[in-house]
Parts: sequence; C-alpha cells; structure tokens
Amino acid sequence: MSTTLATAASARPTRSERGSHEPGHRRRIGSHLFLLCLVVYFITPLWWLVVASTKSNSGLFTGSGGPLWFDSNFNLIDNIRGLGTQQGGIFWRWMANSFLYAFTGGIGATVLAVLAGYGFATYRFRGRSAMFSILLGAVMVPLTALVIPTFVLLSRVGLVNTVWAVILPSLLSPLGVYLMRVYSQDAVPDEMLDAGRVDGAGELRLFGQVALPLLRPALVTVLLLTVVATWNNFFLPLAMLQNPKLLPVTVGLNNWQALSNAGAGGEQVWNLIVTGALISIIPLIVAFLSLQKYWQGGLSLGSIK
Repeated sequence: MSTTLATAASARPTRSERGSHEPGHRRRIGSHLFLLCLVVYFITPLWWLVVASTKSNSGLFTGSGGPLWFDSNFNLIDNIRGLGTQQGGIFWRWMANSFLYAFTGGIGATVLAVLAGYGFATYRFRGRSAMFSILLGAVMVPLTALVIPTFVLLSRVGLVNTVWAVILPSLLSPLGVYLMRVYSQDAVPDEMLDAGRVDGAGELRLFGQVALPLLRPALVTVLLLTVVATWNNFFLPLAMLQNPKLLPVTVGLNNWQALSNAGAGGEQVWNLIVTGALISIIPLIVAFLSLQKYWQGGLSLGSIK
C-alpha cells in the first residue's frame, strides 16, 4: 500500500512542473485569440457586403437591422434584377469584359512566366545574371507608375480604347517570372533533365513531359496571382478605355458610384453597386476553391519524389 502511494505521489506533477507548462499554454491561448481577431477583421467586410446586398437603396442607410445585420425586407433578388435593367443591363457586359481581360491576360502571363522562369533556371546563356537583375528591378516598380508610359506607347499604335490596351500590358508579370525561376531551380533537378537528354528526348519534350508536371503548384500560383491582379486592375482600364461597353466591372461600378455621389442630380444606385461588388468577387472565390486541389496534389507529388 505504501509502495502504491509513493508511486502515485511520484507520478503526480509538482507545482514547479505545472508552472513550467502554464507559459506555453498561455502563449497558445494568446496566439489563438490573435488568429481569431484576424479572422473577424477579414471576415467582417465580406459579411457586410453579403448583408448589404440584400437591402434596398433606402435600407442601406435607414434599415432596422443595422449595418451588419439583415433588414426586414430581403431585396437580393430585386437587386440582381436591377443589375439586368440598369443602363440596359450593361453590368453583365462589364462582367464578360472582366472575364475576357482576366483570363486572357492571366493565361497569357502564366505561359510567358513559365517559359521565362524555366529558361532562367535551366539554361546558361550570356547576360543571364544581368537580365535577371533587370527583372528583379521590374518587380519593384509599381504597376500604376507604368500606366501613363504604356498609354503613350499604345496610343501611337492606335490600340487605345480597344481590348488589347488592357490585355497586352497584362501579359507581362515580372513577379510571375521570378516565382517560376525560383521554383524551377529547386523542383526540376538538372540530373533528371540530363538523363532525359541521354535517352534522346528533345528540349520541348523535356519541358512538356518532365518539367511541366513538377511545376504545377507554381503554375497554379502564378495563374491565380495574374488572374486576380488583372480582374482587380482599376487604373489601367480607367486610363485606356473610354467606351462604356469595353469597361471591366471595377471601372463600371466606379462610374455608378460617381453617379450616385452626384446627390440630387444623379440616380442613387448604391444597392446595385453593393450587389454588383458581391457578384464580382464570386468568380475569384470559385477560382481559388477549384484550383486548391492542384496545390495540394502538386505538393504531395513533390514530397513523394
């Protein structure tokens, strides 16, 4: 009996041992609270956008539910119908333009970034370091600083106020090239490429059948970054386009906002602006959720190899 009590007493943690675990426990609680605050901080604007999209124009300012809760009247369907009738339903034309600019520019920029990044990582050629240094310098230049020079350049060739004025500048992604180069030099071993060359494979076959599957996680990352950047681009289409039928949804909603800010002299369409903003982010959410599996699959493939 005394032996059992002694064993139980020795197994019981002492006060000093219990105290040694308390700081770590408090740190975990603090980190969880901090993450919870970040979640609330980032979710609150999205929640407000969802709630505001269900309100009428008057309900946005005088609704009974407050800014973060639903009003007594649910007007989401009416707001969506209003988007189809306002200015002849031009909102859906703006959405189609955004799809065209984002996916054409994003896919094109991804293709160029993959080719350039793979070339920088795999091949040794004269001026390689200098060219990559220029590329790194281009990453530091804000895109808004290049809009005016790009406008002058495109105006001389007659491409202003056309879809090419938005698509062509979107094809260049220095950050995408940098990411692909950094990822390629680690994900594609030179020994694997040399073994393929010994077996008689050409460079195009090596790129398509050996390197490209290994680059899938980085390819999806660059694709998402370029698509989102082009979709959310505001200053470039604002400077390049004057035809309302060519505007993307970002600039189009801004025009409606300017109309609503005109006060008594303009039509108040705040409910349509909020609903249009909610609809405009749905394709990006779908793109992230649908491409997430390629990240996971590519990372698992890399861990196995």
